[in-house]
Amino acid sequence: MTWSAIPPADGDAAPHPDSIRRVYLDWNATAPPLPVAVEAVERVSGAFWANPSSVHAEGRAARACLEQSRAVVARCVSADARDLTFTSGGTEANNLLLRSLCAKGATLLTSRLEHPSVVRVAEFLATGGVRVVWLGVEPSGQIDVDSLASELGHASGRVVVALQAVNHETGVIQPIEAASELCKQREATLHVDAVQAVGKGLDIAWDRADTISVAAHKLGGPKGIGAAISRGCGAPEPLLLGGAQEARVRPGTTPVALAAGFAAAADWAMARPSRYAAIRALRDRLEHELVDLGGEVNGSGPRVSHVVNVSFAGVASDEFVAALDMEGVAVSGGSACSSGSVERSPVVEAMLGASRAATAIRASLGDTTTDEDVELAISAFRRVVARARADG
Repeated sequence: MTWSAIPPADGDAAPHPDSIRRVYLDWNATAPPLPVAVEAVERVSGAFWANPSSVHAEGRAARACLEQSRAVVARCVSADARDLTFTSGGTEANNLLLRSLCAKGATLLTSRLEHPSVVRVAEFLATGGVRVVWLGVEPSGQIDVDSLASELGHASGRVVVALQAVNHETGVIQPIEAASELCKQREATLHVDAVQAVGKGLDIAWDRADTISVAAHKLGGPKGIGAAISRGCGAPEPLLLGGAQEARVRPGTTPVALAAGFAAAADWAMARPSRYAAIRALRDRLEHELVDLGGEVNGSGPRVSHVVNVSFAGVASDEFVAALDMEGVAVSGGSACSSGSVERSPVVEAMLGASRAATAIRASLGDTTTDEDVELAISAFRRVVARARADG
């Protein structure tokens, strides 16, 4: 009797490739793995398999490979390799940095627009003596900068501001530059969640942030690795106790092969800064058709070029996503970290209210999205909307 942990491609977990033409429009949840990243993981797994903390020749070779990968990833956000700690992903990076920065008595300024790995941390910190202030949110999908300025003016002691570069659900670009200027005036620390921004060709001055979180799989790298960058405010306090790996910030054997895949994906993306601009025409075509079908766009602020978030009144997000999946189109009702739940989008609710949030759908495109993909998706949306109207 044999057993395999890998399900067959034509099993219950996935449709048979001949049965339906699938269209993947959920790149914000995860990007399909880049061939260069897959090759890097495979090659390094075989050639540099030793423990990078070991002092023998094999360990030193693995360490050299790890440090080379660290330097490549750090360059993506204009950071020094010495300031970068490898983590298991963006969620751990946000936890590590914010829980380290916000000691008892500190003030944390953030908003309900943030990723769950920031919102849940803020809620946790509020139970332990940290003053958490929820900033105002504009219907456009950006934070209220005047609200930030006012709260910074009234706060005392250690102040930390947590702000996304790009919202994970709407694609709205947050005012990092304005927030940075306000933080400098107050001598506050600015943490930027850059998970949805790095490698997307955005002109962001990363050196304006004191701490940054990044994840490999949003770039087409492997899952299970991310990075926490901290500069000018000391090394983060570890969440875990154990060995001295990652400069004693993150104990545990660092996955050299995953780091290499991360670096390969980051290097590939940084060498092609204009590729997401080319996707804009496809996104705009899809968005135009969805609006014609009765969808209302969630997020009128400046946005990245590959995301559209719309609400269709009267059709619950989870039902819409399931119906599109049956049609062969993969989209999302919100953050992938909230998958499996039927709760409405907290991001859209903060922007536009509960009814818009309960019916919000996110489609996110990527490098390999084609004209045919968009046309197939539009046809699927038309069928689903027509059935919903007939049932209603």
